[in-house]
Amino acid sequence: MSVRRSYVAGSFYPREPQRLIQDIEGCFKHPLGPGRLPTKGNEPRTITAIVCPHAGYMYSGPVAAHSYLALSEERKPDTAIILCPNHTGVGSALSLMGKGIWETPLGRVNIDEEISKAIFDASRMIDMDETAHAYEHSIEVQLPFLQYLYGSTIRIVPICMGLQDLDVSRNLGEAIAEATKSKNIVVIASTDMTHQESQQSATCKDRLVLDAIQTMDEESVQKTVESHRITMCGYGPVSAALVASKRLGADKAEILSYHTSGDITGDRGAVVGYASAKITRTVQ
Repeated sequence: MSVRRSYVAGSFYPREPQRLIQDIEGCFKHPLGPGRLPTKGNEPRTITAIVCPHAGYMYSGPVAAHSYLALSEERKPDTAIILCPNHTGVGSALSLMGKGIWETPLGRVNIDEEISKAIFDASRMIDMDETAHAYEHSIEVQLPFLQYLYGSTIRIVPICMGLQDLDVSRNLGEAIAEATKSKNIVVIASTDMTHQESQQSATCKDRLVLDAIQTMDEESVQKTVESHRITMCGYGPVSAALVASKRLGADKAEILSYHTSGDITGDRGAVVGYASAKITRTVQ
């Protein structure tokens, strides 16, 4: 069985399990985080998708913690479908790792083979391709948060998007919805926002994208990114998550937190933006 071992442990987050747990809890309790640790929730499942950043935990972890706190307040999902951009250029244009295990310092999580195959069968664009995932960090950094909440009981479906245009995003979102309409899943869109611009510029541009996300209009997200030349790396994952969520009955998107690396380091001359959000459906 294929095992995707942690690649950025020791750089993006600690390699030692206890230190990693301390860092995750520190993200929740950080002044820019939600301010409290998650508890085992039992509220009905309303969250169809969350948006999370994927930088090193010291930079983006407190923002990511807002999405994971919201997720923790509801009943546990069985499977997390994690969508990410392709930063390395390796692998297929739309790469799904359909079998195997992902490993972090907190243990192992299994890939949900049934849902992976169903998504593959529902899409005309996805390739079964492990190579895109070998050195890609933006799914891996989500896993310790999921493991902190759910241990090894959560399963995952990792999908890496080399192409992120509207057609690809809609195809993927529709395939996810078709494959999971009777399943207890959550979609995780892994993205950072504007890269290496001033705090003022990044905040202004990112606000435009966040406003588009709140309209739940994937085409508006894509057009905003393109027309304003916004260096958001995961606009495709966010677009696909919106498409899947709407097909699964979602009717609201809420921005939970937005900060930049400058808010952490104090250097606001060249920052990276980080946002967390949740997409929900009304439960009668």
